[in-house]
Amino acid sequence: MSAIHLSRRQVLKGSAAAMAMGAIGSLGALYSRQARAAATGSTWSAPVPSRYGALAPVADRTTGLPLLQLPAGFSYSSFAWTGDRMADGQPVPPRHDGMAVMQAQGLALGLSRHGRGQGHGPALTLIRNHEIGASAAPILAPGTYDAGSISTDGLRPGGGTTTLHFRDGDWLEAEASLGGTLVNCAGGRTPWGTWLSCEEIKTDALSSTGRKHGYVFEVHPDAERTSGRPLVALGRFSHEAVAVDPRTGYLYLTEDDRNKSALYRFIPNDRAGRPGSLENGGRLQAARVRGRANADLVVAQIGDEYVLEWVDIADPDLDSILAPTGFPDISAGDTLSGPFAQAWSDGALRMSRGEGIFHADGRMFIVDTSTGIDARGRRGRGYGAVWVLDLASQRLSALFVSSDQSAAHNPDNITVSPRGGVVLCEDPDAAPSGSPDAYGPGTRLVGLTRAGEPFHLVKNNVELTSTRIANAGKQVAEGDYRDSEFCGACWSPEGRTLFVNIQTPGITVAITGPWERGNL
Repeated sequence: MSAIHLSRRQVLKGSAAAMAMGAIGSLGALYSRQARAAATGSTWSAPVPSRYGALAPVADRTTGLPLLQLPAGFSYSSFAWTGDRMADGQPVPPRHDGMAVMQAQGLALGLSRHGRGQGHGPALTLIRNHEIGASAAPILAPGTYDAGSISTDGLRPGGGTTTLHFRDGDWLEAEASLGGTLVNCAGGRTPWGTWLSCEEIKTDALSSTGRKHGYVFEVHPDAERTSGRPLVALGRFSHEAVAVDPRTGYLYLTEDDRNKSALYRFIPNDRAGRPGSLENGGRLQAARVRGRANADLVVAQIGDEYVLEWVDIADPDLDSILAPTGFPDISAGDTLSGPFAQAWSDGALRMSRGEGIFHADGRMFIVDTSTGIDARGRRGRGYGAVWVLDLASQRLSALFVSSDQSAAHNPDNITVSPRGGVVLCEDPDAAPSGSPDAYGPGTRLVGLTRAGEPFHLVKNNVELTSTRIANAGKQVAEGDYRDSEFCGACWSPEGRTLFVNIQTPGITVAITGPWERGNL
Protein backbone atom coordinates (compact mmCIF):
# COMPACT_ATOMS: atom_id res chain seq x y z
CA MET A 1 0.00 0.00 0.00
CA SER A 2 2.30 2.69 -1.22
CA ALA A 3 1.65 6.35 -0.50
CA ILE A 4 0.67 8.45 -3.52
CA HIS A 5 2.40 11.82 -3.90
CA LEU A 6 0.27 14.33 -5.81
CA SER A 7 2.76 17.17 -5.40
CA ARG A 8 5.52 18.41 -3.12
CA ARG A 9 5.85 21.75 -1.39
CA GLN A 10 9.41 22.60 -0.49
CA VAL A 11 8.81 25.67 1.67
CA LEU A 12 8.17 25.29 5.40
CA LYS A 13 5.95 27.72 7.24
CA GLY A 14 5.66 28.68 10.91
CA SER A 15 7.64 28.09 14.08
CA ALA A 16 7.11 24.33 14.01
CA ALA A 17 8.71 24.15 10.57
CA ALA A 18 11.73 26.15 11.68
CA MET A 19 12.18 23.85 14.68
CA ALA A 20 12.04 20.78 12.45
CA MET A 21 14.52 22.06 9.88
CA GLY A 22 17.02 23.17 12.49
CA ALA A 23 17.25 19.72 14.06
CA ILE A 24 17.08 17.74 10.84
CA GLY A 25 20.14 19.48 9.44
CA SER A 26 22.45 17.27 11.53
CA LEU A 27 21.04 13.89 10.59
CA GLY A 28 24.36 12.52 9.42
CA ALA A 29 25.73 12.41 12.95
CA LEU A 30 22.60 10.76 14.24
CA TYR A 31 22.94 7.88 11.76
CA SER A 32 26.59 6.89 11.96
CA ARG A 33 25.79 3.48 13.47
CA GLN A 34 25.61 0.45 11.20
CA ALA A 35 22.65 -1.86 10.62
CA ARG A 36 22.50 -4.92 12.83
CA ALA A 37 22.57 -8.29 11.07
CA ALA A 38 19.80 -10.67 12.07
CA ALA A 39 21.31 -13.44 14.19
CA THR A 40 20.41 -17.10 13.66
CA GLY A 41 17.21 -17.90 15.47
CA SER A 42 16.18 -14.23 15.88
CA THR A 43 13.82 -14.29 12.90
CA TRP A 44 11.45 -16.77 11.25
CA SER A 45 12.45 -18.24 7.88
CA ALA A 46 9.68 -20.87 7.63
CA PRO A 47 6.22 -21.53 9.10
CA VAL A 48 5.31 -24.09 11.73
CA PRO A 49 2.70 -26.76 10.89
CA SER A 50 -0.84 -25.45 11.22
CA ARG A 51 -3.08 -27.20 13.73
CA TYR A 52 -5.91 -26.58 11.27
CA GLY A 53 -4.27 -28.84 8.69
CA ALA A 54 -3.26 -28.56 5.05
CA LEU A 55 -4.84 -26.13 2.60
CA ALA A 56 -6.83 -27.08 -0.50
CA PRO A 57 -9.14 -25.22 -2.92
CA VAL A 58 -12.68 -24.76 -1.60
CA ALA A 59 -15.65 -23.56 -3.65
CA ASP A 60 -17.34 -20.29 -2.71
CA ARG A 61 -20.90 -20.94 -1.48
CA THR A 62 -22.09 -17.87 -3.42
CA THR A 63 -20.52 -18.32 -6.86
CA GLY A 64 -19.19 -21.89 -6.82
CA LEU A 65 -15.72 -20.61 -7.75
CA PRO A 66 -12.60 -21.90 -5.91
CA LEU A 67 -11.48 -18.47 -4.73
CA LEU A 68 -9.63 -19.63 -1.60
CA GLN A 69 -7.55 -22.51 -0.32
CA LEU A 70 -8.66 -23.43 3.20
CA PRO A 71 -8.16 -26.22 5.75
CA ALA A 72 -10.63 -29.10 5.78
CA GLY A 73 -13.94 -28.24 7.43
CA PHE A 74 -13.88 -24.53 6.52
CA SER A 75 -16.22 -22.76 4.11
CA TYR A 76 -16.94 -19.21 2.96
CA SER A 77 -19.30 -16.99 0.99
CA SER A 78 -18.35 -13.96 -1.12
CA PHE A 79 -20.18 -10.66 -1.40
CA ALA A 80 -20.00 -7.14 -2.84
CA TRP A 81 -17.57 -7.77 -5.66
CA THR A 82 -16.38 -4.73 -7.58
CA GLY A 83 -19.10 -3.82 -10.07
CA ASP A 84 -21.99 -5.47 -8.20
CA ARG A 85 -24.95 -3.18 -7.58
CA MET A 86 -25.35 -1.72 -4.11
CA ALA A 87 -28.72 -0.99 -2.47
CA ASP A 88 -28.36 2.69 -3.39
CA GLY A 89 -27.98 1.79 -7.08
CA GLN A 90 -24.25 2.52 -7.42
CA PRO A 91 -21.75 -0.11 -8.52
CA VAL A 92 -19.48 -1.42 -5.76
CA PRO A 93 -16.23 0.59 -5.96
CA PRO A 94 -12.91 -1.22 -6.58
CA ARG A 95 -9.84 -1.70 -4.38
CA HIS A 96 -11.36 -3.10 -1.20
CA ASP A 97 -9.10 -2.48 1.80
CA GLY A 98 -9.30 -2.04 5.59
CA MET A 99 -12.53 -3.08 7.29
CA ALA A 100 -14.15 -3.55 10.69
CA VAL A 101 -17.19 -5.28 12.17
CA MET A 102 -19.65 -3.70 14.56
CA GLN A 103 -23.06 -4.49 15.98
CA ALA A 104 -25.03 -1.39 15.10
CA GLN A 105 -27.87 -0.01 17.11
CA GLY A 106 -30.78 0.87 14.85
CA LEU A 107 -29.41 -1.30 12.06
CA ALA A 108 -32.83 -2.77 11.26
CA LEU A 109 -34.13 0.75 10.65
CA GLY A 110 -31.25 1.41 8.33
CA LEU A 111 -31.92 -1.74 6.35
CA SER A 112 -35.62 -1.04 6.14
CA ARG A 113 -34.88 1.92 3.89
CA HIS A 114 -34.12 -0.65 1.21
CA GLY A 115 -36.74 -3.22 2.15
CA ARG A 116 -34.38 -5.65 3.87
CA GLY A 117 -33.32 -6.54 7.38
CA GLN A 118 -35.61 -9.37 8.50
CA GLY A 119 -33.92 -11.97 10.69
CA HIS A 120 -33.56 -13.23 14.22
CA GLY A 121 -29.80 -13.27 14.85
CA PRO A 122 -27.51 -10.32 15.67
CA ALA A 123 -27.25 -7.80 12.87
CA LEU A 124 -23.68 -6.88 11.93
CA THR A 125 -22.43 -3.88 10.03
CA LEU A 126 -19.07 -3.98 8.28
CA ILE A 127 -17.50 -0.72 7.12
CA ARG A 128 -15.02 -1.20 4.30
CA ASN A 129 -12.42 1.17 2.84
CA HIS A 130 -11.71 1.64 -0.85
CA GLU A 131 -8.11 2.62 -1.63
CA ILE A 132 -8.88 4.75 -4.69
CA GLY A 133 -7.02 7.87 -5.84
CA ALA A 134 -8.22 10.25 -8.53
CA SER A 135 -11.33 8.97 -10.27
CA ALA A 136 -13.81 9.90 -12.99
CA ALA A 137 -16.51 8.02 -11.05
CA PRO A 138 -16.12 8.90 -7.35
CA ILE A 139 -18.22 7.34 -4.61
CA LEU A 140 -21.46 9.27 -4.04
CA ALA A 141 -22.03 9.03 -0.31
CA PRO A 142 -24.03 10.71 2.47
CA GLY A 143 -20.77 11.92 4.02
CA THR A 144 -18.67 13.60 1.30
CA TYR A 145 -15.55 15.59 2.12
CA ASP A 146 -14.24 16.98 -1.19
CA ALA A 147 -16.24 17.19 -4.39
CA GLY A 148 -13.58 19.24 -6.18
CA SER A 149 -11.19 18.17 -8.91
CA ILE A 150 -7.63 17.16 -8.10
CA SER A 151 -6.19 17.02 -11.61
CA THR A 152 -6.16 19.09 -14.78
CA ASP A 153 -8.49 16.62 -16.47
CA GLY A 154 -11.16 17.03 -13.81
CA LEU A 155 -10.71 13.80 -11.89
CA ARG A 156 -12.06 13.87 -8.34
CA PRO A 157 -11.18 12.13 -5.07
CA GLY A 158 -12.43 8.58 -5.62
CA GLY A 159 -11.82 6.96 -2.23
CA GLY A 160 -14.15 6.38 0.66
CA THR A 161 -16.10 3.63 2.36
CA THR A 162 -18.99 1.30 1.75
CA THR A 163 -21.14 -0.23 4.47
CA LEU A 164 -22.11 -3.92 4.35
CA HIS A 165 -24.87 -5.66 6.29
CA PHE A 166 -24.76 -9.27 7.49
CA ARG A 167 -27.22 -11.32 9.57
CA ASP A 168 -27.67 -14.99 10.49
CA GLY A 169 -24.68 -15.99 8.36
CA ASP A 170 -26.08 -14.30 5.25
CA TRP A 171 -25.01 -11.20 3.37
CA LEU A 172 -27.82 -8.67 2.99
CA GLU A 173 -26.76 -5.51 1.17
CA ALA A 174 -24.17 -2.77 0.70
CA GLU A 175 -24.37 1.02 0.48
CA ALA A 176 -22.01 3.97 0.18
CA SER A 177 -21.12 5.82 3.40
CA LEU A 178 -18.07 8.10 2.86
CA GLY A 179 -16.85 9.79 -0.33
CA GLY A 180 -14.63 12.61 -1.53
CA THR A 181 -11.50 11.18 0.08
CA LEU A 182 -8.27 9.74 -1.29
CA VAL A 183 -6.52 6.40 -0.92
CA ASN A 184 -8.51 5.10 2.06
CA CYS A 185 -6.20 2.36 3.20
CA ALA A 186 -6.77 0.98 6.67
CA GLY A 187 -8.17 2.53 9.83
CA GLY A 188 -9.65 1.19 13.01
CA ARG A 189 -12.81 0.55 14.99
CA THR A 190 -13.61 2.75 17.97
CA PRO A 191 -14.94 1.41 21.31
CA TRP A 192 -18.09 3.46 20.68
CA GLY A 193 -18.84 1.58 17.48
CA THR A 194 -17.67 3.79 14.61
CA TRP A 195 -14.95 3.30 11.99
CA LEU A 196 -11.96 5.61 11.52
CA SER A 197 -11.01 5.63 7.84
CA CYS A 198 -7.44 6.75 7.05
CA GLU A 199 -6.21 8.51 3.91
CA GLU A 200 -2.85 7.00 3.03
CA ILE A 201 -1.53 9.95 1.09
CA LYS A 202 1.17 12.54 1.64
CA THR A 203 0.50 15.63 -0.42
CA ASP A 204 0.38 19.38 -0.05
CA ALA A 205 -1.75 19.83 -3.18
CA LEU A 206 -5.12 21.53 -2.88
CA SER A 207 -8.18 20.42 -4.80
CA SER A 208 -10.23 22.93 -6.78
CA THR A 209 -12.25 23.50 -3.61
CA GLY A 210 -9.10 24.40 -1.65
CA ARG A 211 -9.18 21.23 0.44
CA LYS A 212 -6.17 19.22 1.60
CA HIS A 213 -5.90 15.45 1.97
CA GLY A 214 -4.08 13.04 4.26
CA TYR A 215 -6.58 12.95 7.13
CA VAL A 216 -8.66 10.54 9.22
CA PHE A 217 -12.48 10.46 8.96
CA GLU A 218 -15.07 8.98 11.29
CA VAL A 219 -17.74 6.79 9.66
CA HIS A 220 -20.96 6.00 11.51
CA PRO A 221 -22.55 2.52 11.17
CA ASP A 222 -25.67 4.34 10.01
CA ALA A 223 -24.32 5.69 6.73
CA GLU A 224 -26.67 8.67 6.80
CA ARG A 225 -25.00 9.93 10.00
CA THR A 226 -21.49 10.11 8.51
CA SER A 227 -20.41 13.76 8.38
CA GLY A 228 -17.43 13.65 6.02
CA ARG A 229 -15.51 16.07 8.27
CA PRO A 230 -11.74 15.47 8.59
CA LEU A 231 -10.18 14.96 12.02
CA VAL A 232 -7.40 17.48 11.39
CA ALA A 233 -5.92 17.21 14.88
CA LEU A 234 -4.97 13.57 14.20
CA GLY A 235 -2.38 14.82 11.71
CA ARG A 236 -1.90 15.09 7.98
CA PHE A 237 0.44 12.38 6.71
CA SER A 238 0.38 9.02 4.96
CA HIS A 239 -1.96 7.41 7.49
CA GLU A 240 -2.23 3.64 7.57
CA ALA A 241 -4.20 2.48 10.60
CA VAL A 242 -5.44 3.52 14.03
CA ALA A 243 -6.44 1.70 17.22
CA VAL A 244 -7.99 3.00 20.43
CA ASP A 245 -6.97 2.12 23.97
CA PRO A 246 -10.40 1.67 25.61
CA ARG A 247 -8.97 2.30 29.09
CA THR A 248 -7.54 5.77 28.42
CA GLY A 249 -9.32 6.77 25.21
CA TYR A 250 -5.92 7.43 23.57
CA LEU A 251 -5.55 6.68 19.85
CA TYR A 252 -2.41 5.05 18.39
CA LEU A 253 -1.67 5.66 14.71
CA THR A 254 0.79 4.28 12.14
CA GLU A 255 2.45 6.04 9.19
CA ASP A 256 3.24 4.24 5.93
CA ASP A 257 6.13 6.18 4.41
CA ARG A 258 9.18 4.03 3.76
CA ASN A 259 11.98 4.54 6.29
CA LYS A 260 10.47 7.80 7.55
CA SER A 261 7.47 6.53 9.47
CA ALA A 262 6.73 7.59 13.04
CA LEU A 263 4.47 5.90 15.57
CA TYR A 264 1.88 8.38 16.84
CA ARG A 265 -0.46 8.78 19.79
CA PHE A 266 -3.44 11.13 20.02
CA ILE A 267 -4.85 12.33 23.36
CA PRO A 268 -8.39 13.62 22.77
CA ASN A 269 -9.66 16.73 24.52
CA ASP A 270 -13.05 15.04 24.77
CA ARG A 271 -12.86 11.46 26.03
CA ALA A 272 -16.61 10.94 26.26
CA GLY A 273 -16.29 8.16 23.70
CA ARG A 274 -19.15 8.97 21.38
CA PRO A 275 -19.55 9.66 17.65
CA GLY A 276 -18.13 13.09 16.88
CA SER A 277 -16.16 13.50 20.13
CA LEU A 278 -12.81 13.38 18.28
CA GLU A 279 -13.80 16.52 16.36
CA ASN A 280 -13.14 18.46 19.58
CA GLY A 281 -9.40 18.19 19.01
CA GLY A 282 -6.57 16.99 21.17
CA ARG A 283 -2.82 16.51 21.31
CA LEU A 284 -0.84 14.55 18.69
CA GLN A 285 2.38 12.94 19.90
CA ALA A 286 5.12 10.72 18.48
CA ALA A 287 6.97 7.84 20.17
CA ARG A 288 10.56 8.26 21.29
CA VAL A 289 12.73 5.52 22.79
CA ARG A 290 13.69 6.42 26.33
CA GLY A 291 17.40 7.22 26.52
CA ARG A 292 17.98 6.85 22.79
CA ALA A 293 17.30 9.72 20.40
CA ASN A 294 16.14 8.85 16.89
CA ALA A 295 16.10 5.10 17.49
CA ASP A 296 16.14 3.09 14.28
CA LEU A 297 13.63 0.22 14.11
CA VAL A 298 13.84 -0.48 10.36
CA VAL A 299 15.83 -3.66 11.07
CA ALA A 300 14.67 -5.84 13.97
CA GLN A 301 15.21 -9.16 15.71
CA ILE A 302 12.74 -11.11 17.78
CA GLY A 303 13.03 -9.98 21.37
CA ASP A 304 14.22 -6.44 20.63
CA GLU A 305 12.70 -4.28 23.35
CA TYR A 306 12.38 -0.55 24.00
CA VAL A 307 10.62 1.64 26.55
CA LEU A 308 8.69 4.46 24.90
CA GLU A 309 8.01 8.02 25.89
CA TRP A 310 6.06 10.59 23.87
CA VAL A 311 6.83 14.01 22.39
CA ASP A 312 4.26 16.58 21.30
CA ILE A 313 3.75 17.52 17.64
CA ALA A 314 3.38 21.30 17.56
CA ASP A 315 1.59 21.50 14.20
CA PRO A 316 -0.22 18.30 13.11
CA ASP A 317 -1.26 19.97 9.83
CA LEU A 318 2.22 21.08 8.77
CA ASP A 319 3.23 20.68 5.11
CA SER A 320 5.86 18.13 4.11
CA ILE A 321 9.50 19.11 3.60
CA LEU A 322 12.30 18.03 1.31
CA ALA A 323 14.49 15.54 3.15
CA PRO A 324 17.99 16.89 3.78
CA THR A 325 20.96 15.40 1.99
CA GLY A 326 22.19 12.31 3.75
CA PHE A 327 18.92 11.19 5.30
CA PRO A 328 19.50 7.42 5.39
CA ASP A 329 17.73 4.65 3.50
CA ILE A 330 15.48 6.81 1.30
CA SER A 331 15.60 8.06 -2.28
CA ALA A 332 17.20 11.39 -3.16
CA GLY A 333 14.66 14.18 -3.34
CA ASP A 334 12.09 12.41 -1.17
CA THR A 335 10.02 14.27 1.39
CA LEU A 336 9.21 13.91 5.08
CA SER A 337 5.69 14.52 6.31
CA GLY A 338 5.32 17.62 8.47
CA PRO A 339 4.42 15.58 11.58
CA PHE A 340 7.36 13.20 11.05
CA ALA A 341 9.79 16.09 10.55
CA GLN A 342 8.71 17.63 13.85
CA ALA A 343 8.80 14.27 15.62
CA TRP A 344 12.29 13.48 14.33
CA SER A 345 13.59 16.86 15.44
CA ASP A 346 12.59 15.89 18.98
CA GLY A 347 14.32 12.51 18.84
CA ALA A 348 11.37 10.32 17.86
CA LEU A 349 11.91 6.78 16.56
CA ARG A 350 11.36 5.68 13.00
CA MET A 351 9.95 2.47 11.55
CA SER A 352 10.25 1.28 7.98
CA ARG A 353 6.56 1.26 6.97
CA GLY A 354 4.01 1.29 9.75
CA GLU A 355 0.94 -0.66 8.68
CA GLY A 356 -1.78 -2.45 10.68
CA ILE A 357 -2.41 -1.81 14.37
CA PHE A 358 -4.89 -3.57 16.66
CA HIS A 359 -5.73 -3.37 20.36
CA ALA A 360 -6.19 -6.55 22.39
CA ASP A 361 -5.84 -7.29 26.10
CA GLY A 362 -4.09 -4.05 27.06
CA ARG A 363 -1.61 -4.24 24.19
CA MET A 364 -1.20 -2.75 20.74
CA PHE A 365 -0.13 -5.18 18.01
CA ILE A 366 1.74 -3.12 15.40
CA VAL A 367 2.92 -4.24 11.96
CA ASP A 368 5.98 -2.89 10.18
CA THR A 369 5.54 -4.40 6.73
CA SER A 370 9.13 -4.08 5.51
CA THR A 371 11.37 -4.41 8.57
CA GLY A 372 14.64 -6.05 7.56
CA ILE A 373 17.28 -6.05 4.84
CA ASP A 374 16.81 -7.28 1.27
CA ALA A 375 19.23 -9.30 -0.87
CA ARG A 376 20.84 -6.08 -2.11
CA GLY A 377 21.61 -4.97 1.43
CA ARG A 378 18.96 -2.25 1.52
CA ARG A 379 17.58 -1.53 4.97
CA GLY A 380 13.84 -1.29 5.55
CA ARG A 381 13.08 -3.59 2.61
CA GLY A 382 12.73 -6.92 4.37
CA TYR A 383 9.75 -9.22 4.92
CA GLY A 384 8.23 -7.49 7.94
CA ALA A 385 7.64 -7.73 11.67
CA VAL A 386 5.01 -7.52 14.39
CA TRP A 387 5.69 -5.37 17.44
CA VAL A 388 3.70 -5.48 20.68
CA LEU A 389 3.32 -2.36 22.82
CA ASP A 390 2.30 -3.02 26.43
CA LEU A 391 0.19 0.03 27.22
CA ALA A 392 0.68 -0.11 30.99
CA SER A 393 4.49 -0.21 30.87
CA GLN A 394 4.95 1.44 27.42
CA ARG A 395 7.37 -1.37 26.59
CA LEU A 396 7.65 -2.17 22.86
CA SER A 397 8.83 -5.69 21.94
CA ALA A 398 9.36 -7.50 18.65
CA LEU A 399 7.05 -10.52 18.74
CA PHE A 400 7.62 -11.76 15.19
CA VAL A 401 10.17 -10.99 12.48
CA SER A 402 10.18 -12.69 9.07
CA SER A 403 13.43 -13.24 7.20
CA ASP A 404 11.95 -15.23 4.33
CA GLN A 405 8.78 -15.00 2.24
CA SER A 406 7.93 -18.56 3.26
CA ALA A 407 7.29 -17.45 6.85
CA ALA A 408 5.43 -14.25 5.95
CA HIS A 409 5.75 -11.88 3.00
CA ASN A 410 5.16 -8.24 4.01
CA PRO A 411 2.25 -8.52 6.46
CA ASP A 412 -0.03 -5.50 6.42
CA ASN A 413 -3.44 -5.39 8.12
CA ILE A 414 -3.66 -7.27 11.43
CA THR A 415 -6.45 -8.54 13.67
CA VAL A 416 -6.63 -10.52 16.90
CA SER A 417 -9.37 -13.08 17.44
CA PRO A 418 -11.57 -13.09 20.58
CA ARG A 419 -9.51 -16.14 21.61
CA GLY A 420 -6.22 -14.24 21.31
CA GLY A 421 -4.80 -15.48 17.99
CA VAL A 422 -3.19 -13.06 15.54
CA VAL A 423 -4.04 -13.00 11.82
CA LEU A 424 -1.85 -11.12 9.32
CA CYS A 425 -2.84 -10.08 5.78
CA GLU A 426 0.00 -10.33 3.28
CA ASP A 427 0.65 -7.45 0.87
CA PRO A 428 3.97 -8.21 -0.84
CA ASP A 429 6.11 -5.30 -2.00
CA ALA A 430 6.63 -7.39 -5.12
CA ALA A 431 5.19 -10.62 -6.43
CA PRO A 432 6.78 -13.62 -4.71
CA SER A 433 9.70 -15.14 -6.57
CA GLY A 434 8.25 -18.47 -7.60
CA SER A 435 6.03 -20.26 -5.12
CA PRO A 436 6.80 -19.35 -1.50
CA ASP A 437 5.13 -22.50 -0.15
CA ALA A 438 3.72 -25.91 -1.08
CA TYR A 439 0.36 -24.52 -2.17
CA GLY A 440 1.45 -22.62 -5.27
CA PRO A 441 1.71 -18.89 -5.94
CA GLY A 442 -0.44 -16.40 -4.11
CA THR A 443 -0.81 -14.22 -1.05
CA ARG A 444 -1.88 -15.67 2.30
CA LEU A 445 -3.47 -15.03 5.62
CA VAL A 446 -0.76 -15.93 8.13
CA GLY A 447 -1.66 -16.86 11.69
CA LEU A 448 0.57 -16.35 14.70
CA THR A 449 0.43 -18.45 17.82
CA ARG A 450 0.61 -16.70 21.17
CA ALA A 451 4.34 -17.41 21.10
CA GLY A 452 4.70 -15.61 17.76
CA GLU A 453 5.06 -18.74 15.61
CA PRO A 454 3.78 -18.26 12.02
CA PHE A 455 1.49 -20.72 10.23
CA HIS A 456 -0.42 -20.59 6.95
CA LEU A 457 -4.16 -20.18 7.37
CA VAL A 458 -5.69 -19.18 4.01
CA LYS A 459 -4.38 -18.93 0.45
CA ASN A 460 -5.54 -16.60 -2.33
CA ASN A 461 -6.70 -18.80 -5.21
CA VAL A 462 -8.49 -16.24 -7.43
CA GLU A 463 -8.02 -17.10 -11.10
CA LEU A 464 -10.85 -15.76 -13.27
CA THR A 465 -11.54 -16.64 -16.88
CA SER A 466 -14.22 -14.91 -18.92
CA THR A 467 -16.39 -18.04 -18.62
CA ARG A 468 -16.06 -18.17 -14.83
CA ILE A 469 -16.89 -14.48 -14.58
CA ALA A 470 -19.95 -14.80 -16.80
CA ASN A 471 -21.25 -17.86 -14.95
CA ALA A 472 -20.85 -16.02 -11.64
CA GLY A 473 -22.65 -12.93 -12.97
CA LYS A 474 -19.76 -10.59 -12.14
CA GLN A 475 -18.41 -7.45 -13.84
CA VAL A 476 -14.65 -7.74 -13.25
CA ALA A 477 -11.84 -8.27 -15.76
CA GLU A 478 -10.46 -11.75 -16.28
CA GLY A 479 -7.03 -12.48 -14.89
CA ASP A 480 -4.86 -14.24 -12.35
CA TYR A 481 -5.36 -12.36 -9.08
CA ARG A 482 -3.50 -14.72 -6.79
CA ASP A 483 -0.86 -12.06 -6.00
CA SER A 484 -3.46 -9.50 -4.95
CA GLU A 485 -3.26 -8.54 -1.30
CA PHE A 486 -5.49 -9.74 1.49
CA CYS A 487 -6.77 -6.85 3.61
CA GLY A 488 -9.37 -5.85 6.15
CA ALA A 489 -9.39 -9.07 8.19
CA CYS A 490 -11.79 -8.78 11.13
CA TRP A 491 -13.80 -11.11 13.35
CA SER A 492 -17.47 -11.23 14.24
CA PRO A 493 -17.90 -10.40 17.96
CA GLU A 494 -18.28 -14.03 19.04
CA GLY A 495 -15.34 -15.15 16.88
CA ARG A 496 -17.22 -17.56 14.61
CA THR A 497 -16.74 -15.68 11.34
CA LEU A 498 -13.58 -14.19 9.88
CA PHE A 499 -14.28 -11.51 7.28
CA VAL A 500 -11.55 -10.45 4.84
CA ASN A 501 -11.09 -8.68 1.50
CA ILE A 502 -9.07 -9.50 -1.59
CA GLN A 503 -8.23 -6.05 -2.91
CA THR A 504 -8.26 -6.84 -6.63
CA PRO A 505 -10.57 -7.64 -8.34
CA GLY A 506 -12.36 -6.55 -5.15
CA ILE A 507 -14.08 -9.35 -3.19
CA THR A 508 -15.25 -9.63 0.42
CA VAL A 509 -15.62 -13.07 2.00
CA ALA A 510 -16.98 -14.47 5.27
CA ILE A 511 -15.07 -17.57 6.44
CA THR A 512 -16.46 -20.03 8.99
CA GLY A 513 -15.18 -23.31 10.38
CA PRO A 514 -13.81 -25.13 13.42
CA TRP A 515 -11.67 -22.29 14.79
CA GLU A 516 -11.45 -23.99 18.17
CA ARG A 517 -9.35 -26.72 16.54
CA GLY A 518 -6.30 -24.47 16.30
CA ASN A 519 -4.62 -21.31 17.53
CA LEU A 520 -7.34 -18.83 16.53
